[in-house]
Amino acid sequence: RTVEMASNQRVAYISGFPFPRPLAACAMKTFLESSLWIDWEKPAVQAQAQRLAADATNEEELARRCFEFVRDEIRHSGDFRCGPVTCRASDVLAHRTGYCYAKSHLLAALLRANGIPAGLCYQRLSVAGGGAPYCLHGLNAVHLPAHGWFRIDARGNKPGVEARFAPPIEALAFPIIEAEERDFDEIWPEPLPIIVDALTRAPDLEALYQTLPDIPVVRRRTPQPA
Repeated sequence: RTVEMASNQRVAYISGFPFPRPLAACAMKTFLESSLWIDWEKPAVQAQAQRLAADATNEEELARRCFEFVRDEIRHSGDFRCGPVTCRASDVLAHRTGYCYAKSHLLAALLRANGIPAGLCYQRLSVAGGGAPYCLHGLNAVHLPAHGWFRIDARGNKPGVEARFAPPIEALAFPIIEAEERDFDEIWPEPLPIIVDALTRAPDLEALYQTLPDIPVVRRRTPQPA
């Protein structure tokens, strides 16, 4: 289930402004800020960001290093059945584990710590394939001068999943296949409240798996002929 899409074939929206397009400095700044969940100002996160930046020759190489570190060195909690449930970027780094949402928080933090604008994106996917239940899937968008905004997915590879850093191609983990699945176009500077609520309320991995966050799809009515 790998999907590839040229980044210039999609237009995302946040606050009513289409991406990619030049942003006001104040708007782009929000994708560089440290926050409660994307806490790149923590010393451990800054130290890891500096290690990844060592000898990098340009922003694209640095972004690739950050992506591959989170994809390959941070275990996906669901794949490896390892806890605890993490949400804050610094906790994901400390425990070296997280669900896709938490891994996207760490990747955003490492990119922002290196001065690269990064945001959060979501898909709606079938949990096991073949219909309900569905849940949100978390990934990232990164902004590079040569490519603008494009999405990357550091959830972690496994048989059947092969996400890569290949700008301007979006080589993501999961394509949209089923009618109830969705690509949500927005690029968010902070995690959605429903994501934070699910990660911070779940006492363990099993509880989180039973309460994975979801946004029901609202179908538009087809106008009936008069």
